[in-house]
Amino acid sequence: MAKITNEKELQERIEHCGACLQKKFHCEPGHRAIVVCGGTGCLASDSQGIIERFNELIKEKGLEEKVTCNIVGCFGFCSQGPFVKIFPEETLYTKVKVKDVEEIMEKDILGGEIVERLLFVDPQTKQKVQKQHDINFYKLQRRDIALHGNGEINPEDVNEAIGLGAFQGLRRALSMTREEVIDEVLKSGLRGRGGAGFPTGRKWSFVPKTDGPKYMICNGDEGDPGAFMDRSIIEGNPCAVIEGMMIAGYAIGAQNGYFYVRAEYPIAVQRLAKAIKDLEELGILGDHILGTDFSFRCHIRLGAGAFVCGEETALINSIEGKRGMPRPRPPFPAVKGLWGCPSVVNNVETLACVPYILREGWEKFAAIGTADTRGTKVFALGGKINNVGLVEVPMGTTLRQLIYDVGGGIPGGKKFKAIQTGGPSGGCLTEKDLDTPIDFGSLVAAGSMMGSGGAIVMDEDNCMVDVAKFYMTFICDESCGKCSPCRIGTKRCLDILTKICDGKGTPEDLDELEELSDVIRNNSLCALGQTATNPILSTMKAFPEEYKAHVVDHKCPAHVCKNMMEYYIVPEKCMGCTLCARNCPVNAIGTTDQPAKLPGKFVHHIDPAKCVKCGACMSGCRFGAIIKR
Repeated sequence: MAKITNEKELQERIEHCGACLQKKFHCEPGHRAIVVCGGTGCLASDSQGIIERFNELIKEKGLEEKVTCNIVGCFGFCSQGPFVKIFPEETLYTKVKVKDVEEIMEKDILGGEIVERLLFVDPQTKQKVQKQHDINFYKLQRRDIALHGNGEINPEDVNEAIGLGAFQGLRRALSMTREEVIDEVLKSGLRGRGGAGFPTGRKWSFVPKTDGPKYMICNGDEGDPGAFMDRSIIEGNPCAVIEGMMIAGYAIGAQNGYFYVRAEYPIAVQRLAKAIKDLEELGILGDHILGTDFSFRCHIRLGAGAFVCGEETALINSIEGKRGMPRPRPPFPAVKGLWGCPSVVNNVETLACVPYILREGWEKFAAIGTADTRGTKVFALGGKINNVGLVEVPMGTTLRQLIYDVGGGIPGGKKFKAIQTGGPSGGCLTEKDLDTPIDFGSLVAAGSMMGSGGAIVMDEDNCMVDVAKFYMTFICDESCGKCSPCRIGTKRCLDILTKICDGKGTPEDLDELEELSDVIRNNSLCALGQTATNPILSTMKAFPEEYKAHVVDHKCPAHVCKNMMEYYIVPEKCMGCTLCARNCPVNAIGTTDQPAKLPGKFVHHIDPAKCVKCGACMSGCRFGAIIKR
């Protein structure tokens, strides 16, 4: 690739790559373009095999000049992947398998006939939907800011990113003063998407305007259970995050940027490394970028999976080769950060929003969202929800819209119980909170927080005491142990929750749990400890009757806590078929003298003393005769 040494050459490359991309999406007559989702979820379902099979057939049939097949970033609708999209018609096929490729090739690519059985079926109308934008999951979304390019461009081809507008924001930034760039981001209202929600431009402005080394750091650690926002952004369009880091680096006077990414994200790391290498060869990264005095280089450091390294000072320690433990603040990293030099840490999504602001202008970004929080937010929507996936919605979208319009509601007609936002640091919001708009202030006022964007939906079958125990188990494992309130206090909270879930709790335990939670929150060193007990406090506030049932009645209303429930065979429903007894691994199921519905058969019963509560009997019963009680 010829090097780009000035603004004119960049413009020429943008125009050339843009024309190539338009040709790909709006094919000439007789030409077709096939794109296949290359996100981690779809790759795990062999989307790479789908690409390889398409390319084999294209070669076998001599269609190399008329048909192309490429990988693209995450489509977001993870529960329906792998995806195959055909241009120029924009036909979207879902849940595609390698064995389906020949049918798509013969019927659609060669015959011009849609493969009906692979179209998405709307669960409400039962109608098949051909176009992506007509699917309810996408209708409320804006996937053009943080998720810009996902599902459209090949993330391993920097020319496609350039054709979609990459580095136009950088070009504009380099024509401005550093103060003007910071002011542009300030006026946009962009707040940090890593959880704290601190104004991004203000954070940049704290860096001293002095000579000497300064560093930009991208936090791609993303340790929340069920979260995959940052991973998907990097996997789908690494150039967007690199450009955001470069603009931020220019604004604060840094010449080096560090990407701190979890080692468990090999595809994201691989694509990021390739993009950095290709951009260095192009001259977009390196010395005297676009003929200016600005020089910048990117480096990658792999995290070892420590949740606490999502905290910026622990992350800085880890990059320096030290144990990932938070530092007392002040001094803040903007004054004394990486290797004692002024540093700014922004998360992946924050940096991915920056190119849009510089490319389109702060007014466009500020026009989206609420007065408290501008722009969009990316959520990893999971749990008891029909449409599991990665979504980008405007700030101000309500939780009800997120769960029911985008998420498609609760599977099996079950009743919604709660949504956990903010991961282990957040809280559970209930039905009364469903009309809460999604922004930083509203979620905090409701008793939770935005966090980095995890959103776990729970239904009537979830035990909220068990949910609190799950998050506290995670926090105990991830506490760095530096401060006593977090190290000792969270373990004590877990012990109490375990005692309650084992059916041995007392009302006094609830008082101790609440008091201890306040102590941990008010005395821990970093945000991990300060927010560690939010799941406990929020579930105690929202579901006091559930905690009371555990410690007073010694019953788990959701029948989740094993020591307070048993499997029971309903005599009136038992057919006497013996399937449950045959499935039982410990021979805990026998017969009674009571005749069953099948002639010559007898009603079965479960011996609670022998039962290990594995659930094999209930899952195997075809007549719904086994229940939890």
